Amino acid sequence: MQSFIRIFILTLFGLAPLAALHAQGTTPAASPAQVAATAGADATDVYHVFIAKAALGKAKEAADFLKEPDPNTPDAKGILLRHQDGDEWDYIGIEYIGPKATVDLKAVQMSPAKRALLEWHTDTFVSGPSWTQFAKAMGLDGDAKATAGSVYVVADYRAAPGHREELKKMLTDNPAGATDTSSGNVLLTHVEGAAWNFLGVVRYDSWEKFAENEKASVTQTNKGEGGWFDLRNHVASHHDTLADRIMP
Repeated sequence: MQSFIRIFILTLFGLAPLAALHAQGTTPAASPAQVAATAGADATDVYHVFIAKAALGKAKEAADFLKEPDPNTPDAKGILLRHQDGDEWDYIGIEYIGPKATVDLKAVQMSPAKRALLEWHTDTFVSGPSWTQFAKAMGLDGDAKATAGSVYVVADYRAAPGHREELKKMLTDNPAGATDTSSGNVLLTHVEGAAWNFLGVVRYDSWEKFAENEKASVTQTNKGEGGWFDLRNHVASHHDTLADRIMP
């Protein structure tokens, strides 16, 4: 896979970009901070989640900037999604890093012109599955053009005190069963960064498949049962956002 997306870590030190979307096994020379996957046997690798809101009137320019190839990471892997409905962010990039993450203080600073394209952004290291599993769930394991019409639901969750394990179990189970029309589901677990504990990304082949799933979900909710009620037993806060994929 060719170079993917230029993502910067600014919140850690206010200046230093992390070489975007590291290929597996490659890390910068300096490593003042390291992160390891810690969330269970199925969470074997580290990912970097970058959530950004474009500056006023700069949404297109911000997207073009985030899609710029990084010559230092020609084998980068990841996904870039664009907000359609939901939370206030405009873009979310999820970059695959590998067994550990490093922050390089010697990296080149972002120029003021590029910095001005974003109103704000957050960076979070998370643990997740192997790239092979992630790519398959997100529709990236074959010809990405074949899944260009996919719809993604991105949801962050913060567990109620003492309910983290129960929430994780609820999010990894599939009570919908035969009525579930999704094509892939990934749960990422917070390691360092934002206030949420889990980030779920669910892929549907089309808007029609998404609508079909929502219709079945509402039917269950109207019966006084199902995921709508289960979630409210364990979550302190959550945000759901519909998104489409703009890269790859």
